[in-house]
Amino acid sequence: MQQQAVLSGHGLVKYYGPVVGLAGVDVAVRSGEALAVMGPSGNGKTTLLHVLAGILTPDQGEVWLAGERVDQLNDAARTVLRRRRLGFVFQDNQLLAELPADENVALPLMVDGVSRRDAIGRARMMLAQVGLAAEAARRPGELSGGQAQRVAIARALVGEPQAVFADEPTGALDAATGAQVIDLLVGAATHRGAAVVVVTHDNAVAARCNRVLQIVDGRVSSR
Repeated sequence: MQQQAVLSGHGLVKYYGPVVGLAGVDVAVRSGEALAVMGPSGNGKTTLLHVLAGILTPDQGEVWLAGERVDQLNDAARTVLRRRRLGFVFQDNQLLAELPADENVALPLMVDGVSRRDAIGRARMMLAQVGLAAEAARRPGELSGGQAQRVAIARALVGEPQAVFADEPTGALDAATGAQVIDLLVGAATHRGAAVVVVTHDNAVAARCNRVLQIVDGRVSSR
């Protein structure tokens, strides 16, 4: 029997004024599966990621996460859902420069009410799993680009999310470092059973995912 999707979008439509961002997209990602979303710039890739992640609500269609209808939640409930059940990795890592690596990783846990001691402990275990145990006290400015993205991956995974979203996660890295980072992201997330959605222009990154979804003019052009 085919495994049920943990994350799915059905008939997704999104408008920006008269401009169509998404024009009826259907997508489903299973637990432990990595999906690469590709296509020309400005054709709806990031819009799709933001709609699936509950950052934007679709004008039409439905978004489901593990049996819960995401698009019908209010803003506050979607914020809680993103914090507790989703992970995010961005091109520029979005780490806080003034905090050491372990506190950057622990921050989403502490925001959600986990004690500082427990959050830092979990963060340090996560940093060890991404090969950065020795860098826990270093600040982002003291890390290489690849190390900073590893910290961002640890932060995305520390809360055991059901889905992880990555928007051009290797775009600021050289090819060799990017390959290491995407392998770590996909491997660590899927090993934990998370669904992974990666927006990328890089064919090498897409090749490390299980499937590729091509978006052109806000529509799925191929699977």
